[in-house]
Amino acid sequence: MVQPNRRSEDERSQPYLRAAHVQPNGVLDFSVEEKPMWFSAREVMNLDLRRGDVVVVEGGAGCGRAAFLRNDLHGWGFQNSIVRLRPYPDRSEGRFLTYCLLASLSSGAIEIATSTATLPHFTAEKVGRFRVPHLSLSQQSASADYLDRETAEIDTMDAELDHLVRTLVERRSWVGNAAFRGLEVESVLMQYVADVTVGIVIEPSKLYVQHPQGVPALRGLNVGPGFIRDADVVHISDAGHALHAKSQLSEGDLVTVRTGQVGVTAMVPASWNGANAIDLVITRPHEGLDPHFLYWFLTSDDTMLLMDSQKVGSVQAHFNVGAMKRLSVPLPPLAEQRRIVAELDEQTARIDDMIADAQRLKALLAERRATLITEVVTGRKEVPAP
Repeated sequence: MVQPNRRSEDERSQPYLRAAHVQPNGVLDFSVEEKPMWFSAREVMNLDLRRGDVVVVEGGAGCGRAAFLRNDLHGWGFQNSIVRLRPYPDRSEGRFLTYCLLASLSSGAIEIATSTATLPHFTAEKVGRFRVPHLSLSQQSASADYLDRETAEIDTMDAELDHLVRTLVERRSWVGNAAFRGLEVESVLMQYVADVTVGIVIEPSKLYVQHPQGVPALRGLNVGPGFIRDADVVHISDAGHALHAKSQLSEGDLVTVRTGQVGVTAMVPASWNGANAIDLVITRPHEGLDPHFLYWFLTSDDTMLLMDSQKVGSVQAHFNVGAMKRLSVPLPPLAEQRRIVAELDEQTARIDDMIADAQRLKALLAERRATLITEVVTGRKEVPAP
């Protein structure tokens, strides 16, 4: 157990390995925050971590993840969210055991072994009873060597795709900002909108309903970058909806998150006509301001950073209606607004397609990695001679 306080003179404080260090694909991540705890002299000896050990996550979201220690962790211990395996050097190879556990995790075998009505736990007893393929020590080493080489190549390609995605995301952000940086700012937003208001504050005893016949109401949790998700909407009564006509939504309205992910904005689709908004700033452009132009302006990084800098409130900082009204916006002629929108739509669509292609390739690489490990450790794939 994690022991934050010293209980005796022979105890010493040292860092400990925990579940957060063991990431997918057998990765040990030491960039996570290092935390110390107190170990007795006996625990220092018994809970050490040496080169060749295998560590397994005992429970929680990462239950069953495993990693191989390629170096001694001098001065480290581990807590009870980690199970340590220490192979007999004349019988088993820690790398091969790690690959066996990774294959079992991806196939669902560990999930079956830890199935329970509560949170799954891959305890030391369950790990000790877990079956792995029986190969000679030389076969285990040869298989591990082969998988080390092959998975390293896959991981390199995966890292290159990650770099590509980051580059494309940065490019997408630059495109959004560049479209507005060359335009002259004429006035504040309030001059170009029919209304800016905040969503109603619902009184649960009066306006909430527990059945789908009520009016669906958006809240901040339903708004992501550029989209509105229907999941987990709340409902209000028809009477409550009628009382708050000012905050009813229409197609083309823009809703902006006030707290939490401040500045995240989405355009209201036709399917949400007549609904109300909760904890969102609603902006309704007039006919001289294209809603899509305003959407692109509000979702540019420059504007979102400005919104974040103008949060108010000491308990839960939020972006209010007044700050939205004071935003300075450019207003080129309507035809120019639509040209800019069309250009942004086209450029970002191309970038989004490339990001989607990269993500599909990453998924294929992950599938290939898992399949390769399974085929090798089960003997279905013959390991070529080095």
